[in-house]
Amino acid sequence: MVQKYQSPVRVYKHPFELVMAAYERRFPTCPLIPMFVDSDTVSEFKSEDGAVHVIERRCKLDVDAPRLLKRIAGVDYVYFVQKNSLNRRERTLQIEAHNETFSSRVIIKEFCCYTVHPENEDWTCFEQSASLDIKSFFGFESTVEKIAMKQYAGSIKKGKEIIEYYLKELEDEGVAFIPRWIPAVAPPAPVSIAAKPERPVSAAISIPAACTKESHISKEALGAPGSPAEPLTGTPDDKLDADYIKRYLGDLMPLQESCLIRLRQWLQETHKGKIPKDEHILRFLRARDFNMDKAREILCQSLTWRKQHQVDYLLETWSSPQVLQDYYTGGWHHHDKDGRPLYVLRLGQMDTKGLVRALGEESLLRHVLSINEEGLRRCEENTKVFGRPIRYVEHLPLLHQTVGSFRDLNPDPVCFLSSWTCLVDLEGLNMRHLWRPGVKALLRIIEVVEANYPETLGRLLILRAPRVFPVLWTLVSPFIDENTRKKFLIYAGNDYQGPGGLVDYIDKEIIPDFLGGDCMCEVPEGGVVPKALYRTAEELETEDIRLWTDTIYQSGSVFKGSPHELLIEIIDASSVITWDFDVCKGDIVFNIFHSKRAPQPPKKDTLVAHSITSPGGNNVQLIDKSWQLGLDYSMVESPLICKEGESVQGSHVTRWPGFYILQWKFHNMPACATTSLPRVDDVLATLQVSSHKCKVMYYTEVLGSEDFRGSMTSLESSHSGFSQLSAATTSSSQSHCSSMISR
Repeated sequence: MVQKYQSPVRVYKHPFELVMAAYERRFPTCPLIPMFVDSDTVSEFKSEDGAVHVIERRCKLDVDAPRLLKRIAGVDYVYFVQKNSLNRRERTLQIEAHNETFSSRVIIKEFCCYTVHPENEDWTCFEQSASLDIKSFFGFESTVEKIAMKQYAGSIKKGKEIIEYYLKELEDEGVAFIPRWIPAVAPPAPVSIAAKPERPVSAAISIPAACTKESHISKEALGAPGSPAEPLTGTPDDKLDADYIKRYLGDLMPLQESCLIRLRQWLQETHKGKIPKDEHILRFLRARDFNMDKAREILCQSLTWRKQHQVDYLLETWSSPQVLQDYYTGGWHHHDKDGRPLYVLRLGQMDTKGLVRALGEESLLRHVLSINEEGLRRCEENTKVFGRPIRYVEHLPLLHQTVGSFRDLNPDPVCFLSSWTCLVDLEGLNMRHLWRPGVKALLRIIEVVEANYPETLGRLLILRAPRVFPVLWTLVSPFIDENTRKKFLIYAGNDYQGPGGLVDYIDKEIIPDFLGGDCMCEVPEGGVVPKALYRTAEELETEDIRLWTDTIYQSGSVFKGSPHELLIEIIDASSVITWDFDVCKGDIVFNIFHSKRAPQPPKKDTLVAHSITSPGGNNVQLIDKSWQLGLDYSMVESPLICKEGESVQGSHVTRWPGFYILQWKFHNMPACATTSLPRVDDVLATLQVSSHKCKVMYYTEVLGSEDFRGSMTSLESSHSGFSQLSAATTSSSQSHCSSMISR
């Protein structure tokens, strides 16, 4: 498998010419890189005017590998060929390198580029990418891969330090300025603007709105989004700056930075610019130990879930019922010593049975989701206040006098990013809390939160755990991720009051009064929910279904040999059919057909209820098997192949009235098919063939062509290549389609 690396943009606050002078001091040897033994010039070219300088070197490296492996390989040193192309006119340096040793067994390619900062011509940007492909290596492929990535990560980390070292050396020698290159002879006549060669400039570096003027690079200088309150939406040209990552996302290892950048780029390519914030992407990477494929899978599922149920707007649309305001014993209460927002939950005082009987499972779930969304918002606010990610790195103490056999849940150091602390008081917890429907609702809530809010819980303090707690823990712990369980601190009785207790994590002056502190806590005291507020099973089921289906999106299941089809009747020609769909599972082919006669309705509709945790789907087939393409119906758009995880928006301007059929069809992946996306194709293909099932989530809308641009409820779809036929209908339609805006 090919290992890839992509660096963030590193910025030197020095002119390009000075950085180049520092870079040249690395050759022929560099004492700051012990593995760099020597280098010889293989070839060299200089243009007559001195603007272009191309030099090829053969570099000798002493790789830090086990002696046994070196003896088996029969080499003491590894040789690389490096080609540097310096263009003083355009102020760029491009570096290409590949391994010469074992090139038939191991393929290593590296590309680096120094360019002028797009917004400040006195600064220099540096980017780096590399790939490693091990074909065979005497049975030590895994070992060689680890050694190579370790060496490479180490050299990346030192790269900026080395340039800074030589820049300091130049400064000590009195070299603070190097003039730019100018032609030896001025051109005889001015060059027109159109003919003037343009210097290639790196795409704009996007610094998210969290940056402040104290940042290493100001957002004004880099063209960052304006308002901090606006959600960050990326474009395919956005790049992450290394200093931004360190300041606002935390200290990441080079390979972790690479995973973040590559996953972000993949989302930009497949989700049409509508991507989550960097810290949101990073949570999913951390939750899967920076395994790109696993993180991509769960993140795509979560993005689909958020989109289907409009979770991004939950804080604005969800209003807690009065019974929750009166009897739900939880609320926000200041912050802990690390700056995390603190949520207090008096679970022992909560009438879980009464809440479930009065509200239903879905309402409780919505309320918990709103708490998580509020927690994310508070984390962002605290990050701005403290000027750093709300995180810490330490060894948590062992559980203090824990109940039963729960010990040493925190043996490893942990690091949290923009997370909050939850304090759970279990005084009053008894067997009535183990009521079966209540436990079922709790497990479902845990399942949804674990799937969609990973790495948001920084610490969970469980106080006054009673003897019944081990029973509850046995029921819920299998549904909690191992990394999450490591964040639990459980205290029995009053042990939380001593050394290593609550005061180690929460300032004494904000400890709630019901825990022996002096701070009044406004969390409701709870109590028994009056039975007069209970609703019948039929009423609760009706409310749950309403909440399940409270979305503009529908779900469809696509099977091998059984496409999912949607019928749209068009009365007026030149209407606009718009669509927005996500491929949740598998790869599909999207088609649009037209027929003059109405298809027969399906005999059996397998529509099932939409679940907020795992959206169900239906499979509807409208095109009769006896129909012939070109005779009974026609294809009005070229087929569009959509990969798993892609978000697709588009439109079609209809030529004729009649019946249009949108079809999502199972895509058979050719055995030799390849993709540039960072995914394990063979594994996905195997899973797809074994299940023969795909899932899509879609929303469609039909608008009059004259109303398309002005409709605030429309999809504002992009004029993509898929709609090329639509643009050729009428001149009026062309003007509308060409102005379609991608979200």
